[in-house]
Amino acid sequence: MSESRPFKVFSGTKSRYLAERICQSLGCSLGNMIITHFADGEFGVSFEESIRGKDVFLVQSTFPNSDNLMELLLMIDAAKRASAASIIAVIPYFGWARQDRKDKPRVSIGAKLVADLLSVAGIDRLITMDLHADQIQGFFNVPVDHLYGSSVILPYVESLGLDDLVVATPDVGGSKRAALFSKKLGCPLVLCNKTRARANVVASIQIIGDVKGKNVVLVDDMVDTAGTITQAADEMMKAGAKSVRAVASHCVMSDPASDRVTSSCLEEMVFTDSIPYAHKCPKVRQLSVADMFAKAIQCVSNQTSVSDTFNF
Repeated sequence: MSESRPFKVFSGTKSRYLAERICQSLGCSLGNMIITHFADGEFGVSFEESIRGKDVFLVQSTFPNSDNLMELLLMIDAAKRASAASIIAVIPYFGWARQDRKDKPRVSIGAKLVADLLSVAGIDRLITMDLHADQIQGFFNVPVDHLYGSSVILPYVESLGLDDLVVATPDVGGSKRAALFSKKLGCPLVLCNKTRARANVVASIQIIGDVKGKNVVLVDDMVDTAGTITQAADEMMKAGAKSVRAVASHCVMSDPASDRVTSSCLEEMVFTDSIPYAHKCPKVRQLSVADMFAKAIQCVSNQTSVSDTFNF
């Protein structure tokens, strides 16, 4: 094993809860950094300790609002100007990832733009989890360690001990992810064909497969307004399912998502803690990915393989 290089972990404002858990797992203290806010909404970043010659890990998910991304960009710039040996952006939830291609004329490709912003700011590496589209890794010209929330979600599903289990995906776009769960759990796979009226509005869902008398686990990468996942759950119950649960990596949960999940027929909605969840919903459970990211940071620091550590 290579000798570990000196490193420090710092956090943006909204991801501090996760950075503290990561540092607890690593057995180190969270780095001291100040974000100064001005009256007009502008803010600046200042590292309050020396980072010269160290690997600097900056923990910040880029979920809305855009201040989270701007904080991260300023943190990267400040670290570069403070002579850090390397700058590693740790982005558990990579925002703008749904904008990964031109699906109609005259639209932006937000994921590529954010990748360019991070690269120009000065990152040497990216550690992230469950990108909306795997090909986003190719938008970067630096190494990308792509972790998977299934590392913590699969063991939880197995612990439930459900019989007559079926894995389902709320839309065909998530079939690859659901197929992985189906293979690992040794159970059948059911697909849903979704048509949209417009963004965040589902027109109809058709079930492809048999769910009658089954305990269904819906698998997705993220839940935004929860319209698709709750409507899919309702259709599963109408088709004779015994119970329906949902698991997803990223807890975006924009209003009215919490109300929809609460009033839906879902038994529970399971997320990782890549995004903080402030609302109260008795059906929502969050599993921590802090240990997983801590191991990835340790691998990068030790210059050992990340892929050998995790079951993808």
